[in-house]
Amino acid sequence: MLLSVSYLEHYKKMRDVGKLAAECLNELSTIIKPGIRTIDIDTFVRDFASKHVLICAPYGYGATDTRMAFPAACCTSVNHVICHGIPSSDKVLNDGDIVTVDVTFIKNGWYGDSCRTYPVGTKINAKISKLLQVTEQAMWKGIDAARPGNTIGDIGRSIQNYVESCGFSVVRDFVGHGIGREFHTPPAIPHYITKEMPDVHRILQPGLCFTVEPMITAGKKEYKELPDGWTVVTRDRSWSAQFEHTIGITEDGHEVFTL
Repeated sequence: MLLSVSYLEHYKKMRDVGKLAAECLNELSTIIKPGIRTIDIDTFVRDFASKHVLICAPYGYGATDTRMAFPAACCTSVNHVICHGIPSSDKVLNDGDIVTVDVTFIKNGWYGDSCRTYPVGTKINAKISKLLQVTEQAMWKGIDAARPGNTIGDIGRSIQNYVESCGFSVVRDFVGHGIGREFHTPPAIPHYITKEMPDVHRILQPGLCFTVEPMITAGKKEYKELPDGWTVVTRDRSWSAQFEHTIGITEDGHEVFTL
């Protein structure tokens, strides 16, 4: 979403809502443990939003002729689920699992979008622990490339080169996006090297707000969507992680709103 020269005023509003998204994710780390259900995570997010007078943007989002609206306040994606996992009273987290929680709040008409992948308990194996570390670092490498004069393509190049050097894979198709007074807007922000997306050669300029949110798998990049129309899983059942921040380009670099 490209803003006017008054973007610094708009950035304050993005910062206000982004800070609350980060606070929610921080507090979630205190309740995510073996035995918790993913619906309990959703309840926590709903209660947090109510306490801070926020709207949960995922709830009711994305209904089509063939797909129901998203029925929860957040996404909870466990183990081999890449993204858009639906919280459930039947899904109990076990020691050694990982869960990605994606929250997006609306405050005064502005959106703040962020996610993290949490280890559950203490029995995370070494490869999955490395997956979490590499995924978070990949996000930061993408953010580091987001500065005036660079292109959108530089973000994906930084991420893919790093991830593949570590022996993991970048999921295609699910990409970062413009954000501000709307949830999803152009430009698309790929997390991999591509010449096919229309904005990949676009020069980054102050006032442009978007998310960087790589989805990284321990196996292959191929995925499939489940019949619910939302849940996306790896085809080879390898585990997947994701980290996400909402950022804005500034005159001399970028600002991360969801710290």
